[in-house]
Amino acid sequence: MNAGDYGRVAVLMGGWSAEREVSLASGRTVLAALRDAGVDAAAVDAGRDLPGVLAGGGFDRAFVVLHGRGGEDGCVQGLLEILQIPYTGSGVAASAICMNKLTTKRLWQAADLPTPAFLEVGPRTDPAEVAARLGWPVMVKPALEGSSIGMSRAEDADSFRTAVAAASASGGPVFAEQWIAGTEYTAAVLADRVLPLIAVETDRAFYDYEAKYHAEDTRYRIPCGLEGGVERDVQALALRAFTLTGASGWGRVDLMMDAAGRPWLIEVNTVPGMTDHSLVPKAARAAGIDIGDLVLRILDTAGLEKW
Repeated sequence: MNAGDYGRVAVLMGGWSAEREVSLASGRTVLAALRDAGVDAAAVDAGRDLPGVLAGGGFDRAFVVLHGRGGEDGCVQGLLEILQIPYTGSGVAASAICMNKLTTKRLWQAADLPTPAFLEVGPRTDPAEVAARLGWPVMVKPALEGSSIGMSRAEDADSFRTAVAAASASGGPVFAEQWIAGTEYTAAVLADRVLPLIAVETDRAFYDYEAKYHAEDTRYRIPCGLEGGVERDVQALALRAFTLTGASGWGRVDLMMDAAGRPWLIEVNTVPGMTDHSLVPKAARAAGIDIGDLVLRILDTAGLEKW
């Protein structure tokens, strides 16, 4: 397509989730790349007045780069469908499924895909039950947050109670997940293609918010270090995990590889970050796709087939 064929494009960013600042940074990257490519793109900071802004904006397409609740969970996708504005990425159902880490893991579990053992927990959960079912340490997570917000590692009963309180502050369900010792990998999906895997290394306890967006010592290995056949197998697993949720267009699957070389699926991001620290642009560059080409390929996923 020529740049003019996309029409007027709304770059939806910001929003009201805990990931607002990350989304604004992603949005600025996308907006600049689209404009550099000659696309008529406009920044839209998604607030509660978004229905009126979109309805009166004369937009032909929407590039969704909202992270977290309200933008990545199907709400904005449903609004765009009502307004009949084609949008990038996954549809309503897949967005809602992938935003809820518990739902995603239950779906994978039912399909016999490898994901770490888990247990939904709360303030009244007996730490002894967690220890018996999962062992120490565990990762405690809010089910409805991204960017590692509210996540922490618990190594005993006391730290477990503290971790549950921290995760509960985000609202929504909380779960404890079996700790997988090993290397974290991420698989970026673009259309039906999985880009080169990235191995992520940090000296912190895990790849947390600080390591993702601020730390300068987080290491990203591309090539990832896996043998060719192993990498292809992991890419195939990631694509199966992605499509099983109904996700489409673009996204990212995160997983761990344990010491025995077994992969464990962690989560799907249907609107991954697009900042200068983000993983999808890094994987795209490794595949020979620059940021301008990447945003146009993502914009090409904005169609009517999700409806």
